[in-house]
Amino acid sequence: MMADGNALYESVLCVKAEVHVYRIPPRSSNRGYRAADWKLDEPAWSGRMKIIAKGKTAYIKLEDRNTGELFAQAAVEQYPSSVVEAVVDSSRYFVIRIEDGNGRHAFIGLGFADRGDSFDFNVALQDHFKWVKQESDLARQEAVQDSVPKLDLGFKEGQTIKINIGNMKKKESGGPLRSRAAAGLLPPPPAGKAGAVLPPPAAHTTTTTAPAPPSTGTLLDFGDSAPIVAPPSQDMWGDFTSAGSGSAQDSRSGSGWVQF
Repeated sequence: MMADGNALYESVLCVKAEVHVYRIPPRSSNRGYRAADWKLDEPAWSGRMKIIAKGKTAYIKLEDRNTGELFAQAAVEQYPSSVVEAVVDSSRYFVIRIEDGNGRHAFIGLGFADRGDSFDFNVALQDHFKWVKQESDLARQEAVQDSVPKLDLGFKEGQTIKINIGNMKKKESGGPLRSRAAAGLLPPPPAGKAGAVLPPPAAHTTTTTAPAPPSTGTLLDFGDSAPIVAPPSQDMWGDFTSAGSGSAQDSRSGSGWVQF
C-alpha cells in the first residue's frame, strides 16, 4: 500500500455487490446528464463496486464479483466534483470519470439496482471528504499556533522564587474567632469557670434604728450608736421591768439594778 513514495493505510468505505456500467453519449448541454438517454436494459458491464480511502483520496473500484479482477477505477480527490456527478433525472445513477493509469480517462454511467445502495454510495463519499476538511482545518490551526512565539515560563538556571507564608498564618489564626464573632456566637468561658453562676443582685433591706434610751448608768446602757431592729409594736424594756416588779425590796432600794 504505497502512494507517492509514502506508506498509506487503506480503509474500506463502502462495498456493493452489484452495480451496472453503461456507455453514455456525450453531453449535449450544460444542464447535466440524463439516465433516460442511456440504454438501461443493456448494461455494458456488471460486477462489484468498492470504495477505498488512501489518505485524503477516495478510489472507486469496479471489480469482478468472482475473481476480484479490476475492471475500472476512479480517483476522487474532492466531492462533489467532475469525477463523480449525479444525473438530473434519477437518484440511482451517476457519471464517473475513470482512468487507466496512463493519463487516459473516459466517462461512464454507474447505476445501482436499489435506491438504498445509491444512498450509501453518496454518504460514504460525503463522510470521507468531511473528515478530510476537518483534518485540513486542524492542521491549519496547528500551523498558526506554531508560528506564534511561545512564552518561556520555565525557571532559568540559578533562578529562585521566594514565598512569604507569615501573612497566611496570621490570617488563619484570626480566622475562627472572626468567623464566630461574625456569626453572633460568644467564645466559651475560660477553663475552671465552666459552671460558674453569677450571684443575684443584692436585695434591698430596710433597717429600723431605734432611738437610744436615756442613760441610766446601768449595764443596759450600750451607747447611742448600736442599732436595734425590733417590731414597732413591742416595748423593748417590758421584759426587764416585769422581772423586778414583784420585789418590794428592789423598789425601795431605788438603786436601778435589776434582780434576775
